[in-house]
Amino acid sequence: MKKSMSLVLVLALLLTAFSSVSVVGAQDTFVCPEGEADIVVAAGAVGVELELVQEQAARYMELCPNVTVTALETPDLATDRLGLYQQFWEAQSADVDLYQVDVIWAGIIAEHMVDMKEYLTQEQIDQYFPAMIAGQTIEDRLVAIPWFTDAAGLYYRTDLLEKYGLEVPTTWDELTAAAQTIQDGERAEGNTEFWGYVWQGNSYEGLTCDAHEWLVSETGETFISPDGVVNVNNPEFVAALERAAGWVGGISPDAVTTYGEEESRGVWQAGNAAFMRNWPYAYGLGNGEDSAIAGQFDYAPLPMGAVTAGACLGGWQLAVSQYSDNPDAAASVARFRTAPEEQKLRALSPQGANPTIPALYEDPDLEAANPLFARMGPILATAVARPSGVTAERYNDASTIFFSNVHSVLTGGTDAQTAVEDMELDLQDLLEELAVGV
Repeated sequence: MKKSMSLVLVLALLLTAFSSVSVVGAQDTFVCPEGEADIVVAAGAVGVELELVQEQAARYMELCPNVTVTALETPDLATDRLGLYQQFWEAQSADVDLYQVDVIWAGIIAEHMVDMKEYLTQEQIDQYFPAMIAGQTIEDRLVAIPWFTDAAGLYYRTDLLEKYGLEVPTTWDELTAAAQTIQDGERAEGNTEFWGYVWQGNSYEGLTCDAHEWLVSETGETFISPDGVVNVNNPEFVAALERAAGWVGGISPDAVTTYGEEESRGVWQAGNAAFMRNWPYAYGLGNGEDSAIAGQFDYAPLPMGAVTAGACLGGWQLAVSQYSDNPDAAASVARFRTAPEEQKLRALSPQGANPTIPALYEDPDLEAANPLFARMGPILATAVARPSGVTAERYNDASTIFFSNVHSVLTGGTDAQTAVEDMELDLQDLLEELAVGV
């Protein structure tokens, strides 16, 4: 039988949840589904993500040998991944049973996913951050289980700051100046491939995240407020876009307008950048044996604008397709992957991942093994969600309007003022369409 939003994660939530949420659902009492099944998991491959998914599959199959789990590698860029997923959903394809989905897609995926409340007890649901569960609940249906959470930060080379007598930048202007100083110095010593700052400038969801951070830091609000007010056509955002466009070919390579997370990490991890904006996954990888900068960098909150520092709240969930031939088995795999034991193993991996279960933040093994957890508090405290709640199933359209106009400014296709005017008109049109149910 076919079975069938906005997140704000603050440090206070961590602290209050520690005392009230216990870890439940130990894997030694895990109940496998009945019958044989083949489950395909659509997953990412950023960093060592695909390897981690495959390792989880092996552990699940050892526990439940009646189920075969295979991973389908999907595009690194979130926008491209969503496009691929939508092809499966439009065809009502049973080729994929379990999807790794972005935190902002709840409204988009809802009609295609089963209600995970049919597969989780209330006690199991209560172990996750309440705001994350709320963000994945559409019309009282839990469309996905929180898997790991993210908030972006600023990576910086500790050795180079010391070399040039600089402090960690706390504003965008300080970052621009420090990046230029270090870039000039390193190039003068012969490294012509060295850049001051790398980030995500390609025309995709990652650029929405970067530009959302510029906008939030300058105005205190993202591009559509929770009550449906478009916030892009203002002098502060125009100035922020002009500053970012000035980075291109300056402290950032011209090719940064084609960079996603992995392209940025490639330059950074090779030792050819002083600063990088990226997600926590790059921390463990940057300290790996194959890294040129192991032990020579750290991670801090993003720079402030005129109002605040505003990290983009991210994270990924697991959702079971309504079109799966084996929804019970797929839900079993999802429960296994998001359980406390598996979240802990993922957090302890070289790539790391911030758990979605508050009780794990008290785990002494995690505190001892991954110093990044101590740095995430201030970053999570400033994290701001993208406007996926107010735009619901049209979020991807809203984001595309936003990032495509920003990208046009970065590549010199249009000036910042014209871009924000066009963006404002298109976003207002979209909100009007939502209001009348178009």
